[in-house]
Amino acid sequence: MKYIESKPNGDGTITQQDLKEILYYDPETGLFTWKSFRGFKAKQGSIAGNKKTDGYVKITLLGKKRSAHRLAFLYMTGSVPKQVDHINGLRDDNRWSNLRAATGPDNNRNQGMRSDNKSGVKGVCWLKDRCKWVAQIEVLGRNNVIGYFPDLIGAELAVRKAREELHGEFANHG
Repeated sequence: MKYIESKPNGDGTITQQDLKEILYYDPETGLFTWKSFRGFKAKQGSIAGNKKTDGYVKITLLGKKRSAHRLAFLYMTGSVPKQVDHINGLRDDNRWSNLRAATGPDNNRNQGMRSDNKSGVKGVCWLKDRCKWVAQIEVLGRNNVIGYFPDLIGAELAVRKAREELHGEFANHG
């Protein structure tokens, strides 16, 4: 490759070949480093990208900010899925073993516990009017009640079982 224009494919996309000529990706660490390349001010071997306030690592490449986890998929497979899920939920952990292709609903299933959760158990809350714990899970965009329980442990066991059955490998107990 000689010199890449700022929009190599006319629409701002980049190919796997272009990416591999500009950056090196270490699948064990999840870090990208700059290769020596004409037209870039980055120092060869320096780490590419910065962690942003949303927790994701972004790399400015050919005039466009790009998500490192999506670049990792392009680097390793030659394509990018619609969504990339961080298995452990850490947005800046771009090790290849921590990334997987996902659908939007799959990605949502892998979310951790909400910050406003008061029970300490994902999918369980106290119903004051019934004096019981309710276990609930979202399926296909709808909230489904699993059951009402006199104790937190029973509600937790029920929601965990349902999550494992319905969410499979994307189940995240928070």
